[in-house]
Amino acid sequence: MKLKFTKMQGLGNDFVVLDGINQSIDLDRQQIRLLADRHFGIGCDQLLLVEKADGQADFRYRIFNADGSEVEQCGNGARCFVRYVHEHGLTQKNEIRIETLSGVISPKLEINGNVTVNMGKPIFEPEAIPFVAEYFALTYQLEMPDKPVTISALSMGNPHAVRVVQEIESVPVETEGALIEAHPRFPKRVNVGYMQVIDRNHIKLRVFERSAGETLACGTGACAAVVAGINLGLLDNQVAVSTRGGELTISWQGEGAPVWMTGPAVTVFEGEINL
Repeated sequence: MKLKFTKMQGLGNDFVVLDGINQSIDLDRQQIRLLADRHFGIGCDQLLLVEKADGQADFRYRIFNADGSEVEQCGNGARCFVRYVHEHGLTQKNEIRIETLSGVISPKLEINGNVTVNMGKPIFEPEAIPFVAEYFALTYQLEMPDKPVTISALSMGNPHAVRVVQEIESVPVETEGALIEAHPRFPKRVNVGYMQVIDRNHIKLRVFERSAGETLACGTGACAAVVAGINLGLLDNQVAVSTRGGELTISWQGEGAPVWMTGPAVTVFEGEINL
């Protein structure tokens, strides 16, 4: 089976994008793992599949982690998605509606080439994240092998745990992040964000993503971190988020409002692979 693909990246968070509208695509987990493999395949953090919408949206957006598991949402991927459908002539709209597993999102291609995405409203109810807790709180104590850690828990269409840290470069992201990702209080596992507050309009962020480990950037992780920081009274309503891959702008006006994310999306190369 030959597949045409496009390799894209948003702040170094990289994707293999497949057109499921003009070619028939039915991949199993093993094939997705092969495509994502950086030694034997193309290499990516996640695979993105463009499909026809089931409802009134313009497209359907499916996201698969490098291990073949399907996930609900990816902010950096959403920006790449809107640039992809423009560059491949699938739409001429600057703003489109996209179905995801977590609901409909509305990315917009800006004049300067950046993409702004309405990421929807953050979810705080533990059962909906999902997170095991009796009631909502701004922070929770999470039992760990050495000592408890303090987190904020919320969903941006996918589950996030956010840790506020003093010095981001000294945080054991790979080891502690893996333990929190698989913590039994997160039934569907969790993305783990480590946030250092520089000032009320600027944070540094590192994210350990489910099934991928630490990535250069995470769009939903940036949204979750800013929302958690605003709720804790640490941040203003618009924040520059510095990741290892570059910078995003996140804005949130508070409870009941959607989170807006703006950042770049870049095509790296196109090709064809024989599976």
